[in-house]
Amino acid sequence: MKHLSQYFDRESQVILMQAVLEVVSLAPLFTPTMPRTGKPFSVRMTNCGSLGWVSDKTAGYRYQAAHPETGEAWPAIPQILLELWSKMSGYPGPPEACLINVYGPDAKMGLHRDEDENDFSAPVISVSLGDTARFRIGGPKRKDPTRSLDLVSGDVLLLDGESRLAYHGIDRIKPGTSDLPRGILDEAARINLTLRRVTLP
Repeated sequence: MKHLSQYFDRESQVILMQAVLEVVSLAPLFTPTMPRTGKPFSVRMTNCGSLGWVSDKTAGYRYQAAHPETGEAWPAIPQILLELWSKMSGYPGPPEACLINVYGPDAKMGLHRDEDENDFSAPVISVSLGDTARFRIGGPKRKDPTRSLDLVSGDVLLLDGESRLAYHGIDRIKPGTSDLPRGILDEAARINLTLRRVTLP
């Protein structure tokens, strides 16, 4: 695991936020639901890239090429994120999916592993925007010991090697810790962008 504190400066964060707003204008936010129970997530989300991650009671966790509500193809991944992947991933192919998770002040993300992809040799790279989040990471088993760290606006986190399949999640958001403009996403406390490779190159 690599944690690059405030990798993106303020100007770059504003550029990223504008890119998020452009994606959301084309692929509106939706609320995924848990498999089997249909319980809604506490985050809203959308995607960009050739594939997008979705979840619902009927078909569970999966990647698909179209928005689950509009049926439209996902927008392209912004260039600034493609450049980040090129610099950091060490992988011979571009990312195919960028998940955009929008956290309200009370939103959380339970411990989980990113394991719906076909190639675990590709890292997972995430970017934090907005309010600080308390991030928790453990090991390859759910019961492994965990440790926590704060992710602030502009931070980049890379999960690679053994950490690629580590359980991780967001315990809580710390509202009011960032004044980064959210534009039309005024209800958003934190926005997380997660780059993933889904298929073999």
